[in-house]
Amino acid sequence: MTEYRRILLHDRAVQARVEGDELVTADGERVAIADARHLAPVEPSKIIATHLTYRSRVDEFMTKLPPTPTYFQKPTSSLAAHLGEVVRPKRCKYLNFEGEIAIVIGRMAFDVSPEEAAEHITGYTIANDFGLHDFRDTDAGSMLRVKGSDTMCPLGPGLVTDWDFHDKEIRTLVNGEVKQSGNTAEMEWDMHYLVADLARTITLVPGDVILSGTPAGSRPVQPGDSVTVEVEGLGALTNTIVEGNVAVRPDVGAQPSESEEVISTALGGDWEYRGIRAPRGPGAKHYESEVSE
Repeated sequence: MTEYRRILLHDRAVQARVEGDELVTADGERVAIADARHLAPVEPSKIIATHLTYRSRVDEFMTKLPPTPTYFQKPTSSLAAHLGEVVRPKRCKYLNFEGEIAIVIGRMAFDVSPEEAAEHITGYTIANDFGLHDFRDTDAGSMLRVKGSDTMCPLGPGLVTDWDFHDKEIRTLVNGEVKQSGNTAEMEWDMHYLVADLARTITLVPGDVILSGTPAGSRPVQPGDSVTVEVEGLGALTNTIVEGNVAVRPDVGAQPSESEEVISTALGGDWEYRGIRAPRGPGAKHYESEVSE
């Protein structure tokens, strides 16, 4: 396997190969990884995300998998990088992490079979498919603001080639504590299937990114939290949550809400009627007072 990273060097974006604790550019310049300013490892023309693939996530939501995968799109303006900040806008509460594996296209793909898909994948990286569930009531169909707001798609730290996705561990940690833990073996549809499915009607071009779904355990995080997604063989993607400088405007459009749908989705579907929707399980104590206001 070879890992490549995009970094900002001498005020320009360059690609460098990982060699031990250093990054080596095409012209031989060496930069310590610890000193590098990371960029997203690819520049996609589109980012396509998969709804449900991991069985643990399906069980958590007390639902059933659809007969085939379903998808939504995240704008490229949602990209963020390793060690970058993820912004939770003011007036919003329910910013959830979702640790995922991202497929990166290397050769144009259209009308390919699952068996042919590997030839069109250049490699894989780690993603955190953050969701701003405060807007789920109005954007649940498109997921545009929920999943497409600025900084909601960190990728990195690098692009790894020749990585075998079978039976690989994935987990998400918040401030060092494991919150998600899964294995690609529990995916209903694997990486090759997802590429072939999308490429039936959508031309995938080099650099395009497909997010492959998340296991159970997605929960809200707060400003100041550090969130790390670890994938066996791909490394670790770390981001810090910050509060935005600008509040969501109250004078236009749908407003952040705390409906049953918002709360149950943010807290993993673990809720029940108690006069109000009162969350149970991880995070319940923190949010119960806010919900009852």
